[in-house]
Amino acid sequence: MIKHLRSAADLDAATATLILDTAAEMAALSGREVKKLPALRGRTVVNLFYEDSTRTRISFEAAAKRLSADVINFSAKGSSVSKGESLKDTALTLQAMGADAVVIRHSASGAPHRLAGWVDGSVVNAGDGTHEHPTQALLDAYTMRSRLGRLDGLRVAIVGDVLHSRVARSNVLLLTTLGAQVTVVGPPTLIPLDVAAALSSRTRVSYDLDAVLPDSDVVMMLRVQTERMQDSYFPSAREYSRRYGLDMPRMKKLPEHAIVMHPGPMNRGMEIAPEVADSPRSTIVEQVANGVSVRMAVLYLLLGGK
Repeated sequence: MIKHLRSAADLDAATATLILDTAAEMAALSGREVKKLPALRGRTVVNLFYEDSTRTRISFEAAAKRLSADVINFSAKGSSVSKGESLKDTALTLQAMGADAVVIRHSASGAPHRLAGWVDGSVVNAGDGTHEHPTQALLDAYTMRSRLGRLDGLRVAIVGDVLHSRVARSNVLLLTTLGAQVTVVGPPTLIPLDVAAALSSRTRVSYDLDAVLPDSDVVMMLRVQTERMQDSYFPSAREYSRRYGLDMPRMKKLPEHAIVMHPGPMNRGMEIAPEVADSPRSTIVEQVANGVSVRMAVLYLLLGGK
């Protein structure tokens, strides 16, 4: 098993499948009346979050606590970071405290890679800038496999703001490693120019959502990350929704078995209509629940679980 999970590229097919299989066992155990396992008793997991987060931070905290680990939640706001302390000095502090694993979310792409050089424990990337978010890709793959029974050969459309999406990058890397065929869809201004070469040779690019839907097993809608945009990437929110929003008429173009996903948080009414988000085809709530099981599996395996 690998020591760190900094990128979906760290995972080969066998390791990724091991994590998904372990997550399935964790999910089965979570159905018990007493959900806690003694697997990581005596270990310390630090959640080091430099960016705001709801789902990911709570999910990692719940995962560590269910494995009986000691959890330290570190927020940049109100800490020495707000006084100018560097990431390296914060890392050395955590090292001195004996952290066995550090889960980091940071606005700078590559921060988890730097952190791994400063601490002895395992480092898990919970999102770094516009780079990657590997555990989100794992929980998405787990959800697809749970709903559709397989990953090999699945046709997955990732739609929207691919340019700024760390979720998209990790999903492309992981899903193609596991045999899926991925198509990224969006306006030309929100698709990286070198997406096919930079992400995967098995990744296709389309600017026409309506053309892609009839051949998709999975449609993953991405949030438009206006907070990362310094320029105008499309004429208006209304125009974006008209061309790339998933509404009920568009959902009817999908095959009957197809599912709709979203990593959250959602802009209801922009990239996804409320009735689509709340439909039986939607896996959005399942993704949140599956995130705990997947992150339990990641922590368990990284910290020496058998």
